[in-house]
Amino acid sequence: MKQWSQYRFALAWVMPVAVAVAAAHAFWLAWATMLAIQVGLAVAERVPAWRRSPAATPQTAWHRACLRLHVLLQAGLMAWALWLISTSAATAGAVIFLGLAVGGISGSQGITFAHELGHARSRLDRALAWGLMASVNYAHFMVEHYRGHHPRAATAADPASARRGETLWAFLPRTLLGSLHSAWALEAAQLRQFKRSWLRSPLLWATSAQVAWALCLLLWLGPLALLFWTVQTAYAVFLLEAINYIEHYGLQRRSVKGRPEAFGVMHAWNADHLLTNSVIVNLQRHSDHHMHAWKPYAELQALPGPQLPTGYAGCLFLALVPPLWFAALNPRIDALALAEHGRR
Repeated sequence: MKQWSQYRFALAWVMPVAVAVAAAHAFWLAWATMLAIQVGLAVAERVPAWRRSPAATPQTAWHRACLRLHVLLQAGLMAWALWLISTSAATAGAVIFLGLAVGGISGSQGITFAHELGHARSRLDRALAWGLMASVNYAHFMVEHYRGHHPRAATAADPASARRGETLWAFLPRTLLGSLHSAWALEAAQLRQFKRSWLRSPLLWATSAQVAWALCLLLWLGPLALLFWTVQTAYAVFLLEAINYIEHYGLQRRSVKGRPEAFGVMHAWNADHLLTNSVIVNLQRHSDHHMHAWKPYAELQALPGPQLPTGYAGCLFLALVPPLWFAALNPRIDALALAEHGRR
């Protein structure tokens, strides 16, 4: 069991490889493969024997290698997709299918792995995180998430925390615009604090690289390549923000003397489903992550905080239909509030 616990994270590699193989046969098949994986994970979350992941284990070189290897796999998948587009008579519709397929990987896994790498103390890992986020045109996440979201999560000041009764579709424009504005404001404040020029800003350089890469794609490979890149980045960002919507929906930290109370186990939704946790490196153990932001993913524990009705994969489909989401989550919020009131 201990060996399985360590090596189960290799399941994450199946997803980019499967999409790459399917894309070689047909672009629509790559999309169908990605959709089948997403649906399959949601169904697997309902299997009783797979609703719990193995206990936390010490972080090893193997766990770090899992993260770093994904950077190569995702870069290879993106290069493979661009090569297929440039050497085929693809239509715009087919390219959109391929963009959705690759965006499913870069959004569900690439951003998740970037998130984990960005929390590491290694400069190499943080550089890889910047690269992964730039590959989905969302480099400002590297500022907003660590300096903005973590201090403000589960408060009204956080654009990445969803309020009770807020639909996913209302949340998306608020978080997209709010996170972008917050990231640049936080970066400007830090530069002023350390008396540095904007030329010392990794956010400025990463954003410039995003724009330059898009222009290179257009000039080098043409409009279909740019269409692919736009679709994959848009879908990846959608998946990121949909998961943000799920993670703190309706949960609120109390104000203590004008400041938010310390982040606790009750301020994030959790799930511990085996397969989903294996392919997104324990992201569903979210309370422990926020309470111990530097803790490596292998060491995160399943805490007895608010529990989702199913894992992230299944909740994503629920969130797409607001009445289903509200019916599943709002009673749980009421139960948590009642239990909290009883403890006082």
